[in-house]
Amino acid sequence: MPVVTALRESRRGRVAVELDGAPWRVLPVEVVVRAGLSEGRLLDRPTLRLLGRELRRARALGVATRALRARDLSVRGLAERLERASVAPAAAAESLAALSRAGILDDERVARNRAQALADRGYGDAAIRHRLQADGLASETAAAALGALAPEAERAGRVIARRGRGPRTARYLAGRGFGEEAVEAALGPGFGQDPEAAIG
Repeated sequence: MPVVTALRESRRGRVAVELDGAPWRVLPVEVVVRAGLSEGRLLDRPTLRLLGRELRRARALGVATRALRARDLSVRGLAERLERASVAPAAAAESLAALSRAGILDDERVARNRAQALADRGYGDAAIRHRLQADGLASETAAAALGALAPEAERAGRVIARRGRGPRTARYLAGRGFGEEAVEAALGPGFGQDPEAAIG
């Protein structure tokens, strides 16, 4: 049975492991620590299984942290990324749980930030709700994020002030997911009224 004969620092955060005096593998330091590798330790089946589990766990966390560097993701969004990267389901579940416990994964925060960013870009409630749900956020979480925004009518009013009243602004608002009331407000008072009713 092979024996760990040396552990040497390799690159930053990596350890070169020797078995029976010969180079074997370079492993992340946290894998070496969690697997309990040390000089003189036999590399028996239980140790190899533990080492394999820790390597899968480290890979899952690596994939997850790289994905989260690009943008904040929902739990479901990150789970889908891990699945696409062929991360083992058990390692993915453990990583998602660890990141959630640490507060790194937080669906409420993701929903609030995404909703505010979309509102700032001129989207209405229907479009924001759709985007949040497409990002894997639950309906209740999306609703809470929408509730934290300025009222849709107020946001539509800012668009109308910038673009002016009229059919073009109404179409713009409808295309950006604003509700019927906001669209009607864009058309202005009396727009679309029966001219004869207005005269009589």
